[in-house]
Amino acid sequence: MADDDPDAPNPENTAPDPKNAAPSPKNAASNPYRVALLAFPGIRAFDVSIITEVWGTDRTAQNAPAFDLRRVATDTTPIPMRGGLTLHPDRTLGWLPQADLIIVPGLDDHLTPAPAPLLHALRRAHARGTTLASLCGGAFTLAQAGLLDDRRAITHWNLVDLLRAHHPRVTVVPDALFLQDDNIWTAAGTAAGIDLCLHLVRRSHGAEAAATIARSMVTAPFRTGSQAQFIEHPTPHTDRDDDTLAAVREHALRHLHEPLTIADLAAHAGMSERTFARHFTAATGTTPLRWLLDQRVATAQKLLERTDLPMPEVARRAGFGSEVTMRQHFASRLATSPRAYRAAFSAPNPPPPSTEPPPSSPSPSPDTCGNSPIAR
Repeated sequence: MADDDPDAPNPENTAPDPKNAAPSPKNAASNPYRVALLAFPGIRAFDVSIITEVWGTDRTAQNAPAFDLRRVATDTTPIPMRGGLTLHPDRTLGWLPQADLIIVPGLDDHLTPAPAPLLHALRRAHARGTTLASLCGGAFTLAQAGLLDDRRAITHWNLVDLLRAHHPRVTVVPDALFLQDDNIWTAAGTAAGIDLCLHLVRRSHGAEAAATIARSMVTAPFRTGSQAQFIEHPTPHTDRDDDTLAAVREHALRHLHEPLTIADLAAHAGMSERTFARHFTAATGTTPLRWLLDQRVATAQKLLERTDLPMPEVARRAGFGSEVTMRQHFASRLATSPRAYRAAFSAPNPPPPSTEPPPSSPSPSPDTCGNSPIAR
C-alpha cells in the first residue's frame, strides 16, 4: 500500500522551528491534520483514551478542525490492554512519514521495552522534523530511542527518579505539566496528558479550536505547562483559601482590561502581597503574575480569532495597555506575533466587534501585569 511506504515523500510533515516560526493555519476538512497514536503491548488504556478523545472524535459540526487519527503499530495484530480492552491498529509503521504529529502513550510498566522497529521509526520521524509527544511514562519510550539524550523532559512526578536512573543523559525536569525541547514534547501524568493534547491543538489550530474540544470534554481549556504537577496544601484552611482565591481569579478575569497589580489582587483577597503570592502559588502551581499574563495572552488570542478589532484595541481589551507590550508577550510565550497569529487562526468571517465599548481604563502603570511586569 502507498500509505505504508516509509520513504514516500511528504512535503507537509516538516515542523517549523517553534522559536521563530508563525503557527500553521488550520487545515480544511479535505486536508485534515494527521495524528499517529503509536501502539505496542504495554501501553496505558487511559492515555489511549485521551488521545482518541481529543483527535479521534469528529467535532466538525461544532466548527472544530478535522483530524485524521491513526493507530500505528509494527503490524495490525490486536494489542491487549489492561482492563480487558483491546486496541486494533489500522496502520503500520510505514504510515508515519505522513503524520503531522506522533504521540506515544504512557506504559503500565514504565520499563517495558518498545519494539526495535518502532524505536527506529521514531528516530527517523524526528530526523524528518515531525513533532513527537509522549504522555506520562511514554517519555521512557522516547528515551529508549535516544531522543531525549541531552534534552529536557518531564514525566509523572513519581517516576522522575526512575527516569533519571535508567536514562542518565536525560535532563529530567522535576516539576512541570508539560514541556518542549526541539520538536519533542513530554507531559506529566494523567490529567497533564489532557493539558498537553489541548496545548498541541491550540498550537496547530488556535485557541478557539482547543476551547471547543475542551468544552466538549468538560475540562479546563487552558493550563500552562510551567504549572506544578503536584500541589500540596499543608495549611488547615485550604477550603477557605481556595474559595477566596477562586473569587480573586474570577474578579481578575472580569477586569482583565484594567491595570491590575499583584497588590490589587492581594487586597481583594484580604491578604498581604507576600501571603497572597504564597497561597496562590500553592493552590494553582503558578505565580499570580504568570497566571495574569497567561490569561491576558489567552484573551488576546480569542479576540484575534473571533474579531477584526484593530491591534491597539485587542491589546487594550486584553489588558496589555499597548500593542508593543502585547507583541512582546506573544513573542515570548507563543513564538509568533499577534498579526501572524491572526493571519493563521482568524475565522473566515469574524463577527463585528461589540458596539458597546468595554469599561474604559487608563494605560497600565509600569508595575502592572502588562507593560513592564515585575517579578513577584
